[in-house]
Parts: sequence; C-alpha cells; structure tokens
Amino acid sequence: MRVARLHGLADIRLADEPVPEPGPGHSLVRVTAVGICGSDLHWWTEGGIGDAQVGTPLVLGHENAGVIVTGPDTGRLVAIDPAIPCEACRQCRDGYRNLCPDVQFAGHGNVDGGMREFLTWPTALLHPLPDRLTARDGAMLEPLGVAAHCIDLGHLRLGGTAAVVGCGPIGLLAIQLLRSTGAAKVVAIDPLPHRRQAAAQLGADSTTEPAAAAELDDLTRGGADVVLELAGAGEAVQLAIMAARPGGRVLLGGIPGDDRTTFQASAARRKGLTIAMVRRMNDAYPRAIRLASSGTVDLSSLVTHRFPLDAVALAMQTAARRDGLKTLIEPAG
Repeated sequence: MRVARLHGLADIRLADEPVPEPGPGHSLVRVTAVGICGSDLHWWTEGGIGDAQVGTPLVLGHENAGVIVTGPDTGRLVAIDPAIPCEACRQCRDGYRNLCPDVQFAGHGNVDGGMREFLTWPTALLHPLPDRLTARDGAMLEPLGVAAHCIDLGHLRLGGTAAVVGCGPIGLLAIQLLRSTGAAKVVAIDPLPHRRQAAAQLGADSTTEPAAAAELDDLTRGGADVVLELAGAGEAVQLAIMAARPGGRVLLGGIPGDDRTTFQASAARRKGLTIAMVRRMNDAYPRAIRLASSGTVDLSSLVTHRFPLDAVALAMQTAARRDGLKTLIEPAG
C-alpha cells in the first residue's frame, strides 16, 4: 500500500509498505477521505505540537473515513474516531476520555494516522455512516465533534450572544451549531475575506476583520456572552478577550505555534471572565452523525480542495496557505 510519512519540517515522503493485519478487536479499513487539520499543519510547518515532536517518521491524519474490508461489516462506510483512550484512568472512568493522559491519537506522537491506503483500528471506534453521508462527510465529523465540544463548554443560554474568532472549518461549524442551539446573535472575526464570506453564508449575523476590532462593542452590544477562539494566534486570543462581555466566557480552542498563550490580564480580570481550554472532543461521534444526517449542519460546502495521496505535499501546502476552507486527501482515489 502507499503511505505518506512526515520525516521532518515540510518533509513528507511516499513509500510502499505492507498492508497491516488487524489484531483481535480490530478491523482493516480502506481509507477513502482524510481531512487536513490545523494541528496537522503544526506538524508540517513546525515539526510537532508543543512538546510532542517528530521522532520516527509519522503518518499524519486524524479526520478519517473509510470502508471496512474485513469481517462481517465488510463494505460498510465508517467514520474513524481517532482517539483510543486507556479506559482505566480517573478521567476515563469519570467520562472525560478526551483528557486521558495515556490516549493514543491517530497522527500524533508514535501513532500513525490516516494518510495511507489502509489502516487497522479498534472496531468499536468505527462509526457506521447513514446512506445520506459520504466519505467526505465522514472525514468532517471529527472537526464537527470539536465544534460541538466547544459549544458544550460555552454554556450559552438560549437567546444569548456569541462571537467566533477564527473562521476555519471548526469555526464555521461552530457558527452553524450556535445558530441551531438558539444564539440570538453570532459575530464572526477572521482576517481572510473568503472565510468571512463563508461565515455570513453559514449563519453569522455580522463579520469583521481583526483590524476593525474597535467595532466589536457595537457588533456584540457591549460584549458577547460566549466567545470561541479557534485561531491559535496571540492576536486572536486578545480579540476574544475584547469581544467578551463582563462576566462572559472565553473558550480557547486554537493551538499556538510557540506553545504559549498570552493576553492582557487586566482586561480579563476587570471583566471577571471565565476562560476555558478546549481539548479535542469527548465521545462526540454519535451526536455529530445525527447533526450531519439531519441537515442541522452543512458539511459538504466546507470541502473546497481534494487531492490524491500522491499529491500529499501539494495538499499540505494548499492547506498551509489557507486557500479555500477544508482540504481533503483521498488515499483510495
């Protein structure tokens, strides 16, 4: 099978490797769609994320969908939950599997992800997709799950106001979920015109670029109840602090390139803000499938670029330039 492995900074190489054999409780899956996430771009442009760095060559990709090719479920299209928690630690026992310190996560550390033609994965973490969802939709369920987790942590009341800083795919999915959960007003903030346009089309009441931050009070009428920061840059975090009302909540979901998050402490302190960190998602796939299959969210319009596995380097470069919205790789052709 063909495999794309990251060897170092922007050094991704194609190779032929044996098709893996599934062990007990695992299935062999032919990978049909892999989304390129912002965290994949950290591996590509920085050689890692925070204190996790490329050691042995790594197969990226945790937004995966494919077709089971072994066992009684052969031929079934599935979305692949990338997280394998230990199920034994306190966090797992308390229902916070996304916080498991021993989690194995696809495309991270020494766990190979989906940028290959076949993978083996625990059968229990393969979620069958209904007929109306495609493989591309299946690859989008992981970012949808992250967006849903952000909404959960925001505790937005019915009729409340929200702002989203960073309108990449997760931000655009969050905007749709905020509207579906009863937000009275949603403001979108992003420097890229095509992403602001997408935000408006998907439900944002108003959009602005970061340079127009002075308008935030007017846009949010004194500040938003909940602000989702999904960009990772220091400027985005500061904008999130500015956009929140006194007593509001700020969710930090972006991953900073230098592994540091900073903001003006006096502004956050005087507002008495609650600041929460977002760690991936928590058992979100069944709910994400329901949201997608019911039409509550639009997944297909977010996929703007698709590449075969042989063009993986070009796909990574396209995503790193922030061209379009979501870039997919289709290993199976």
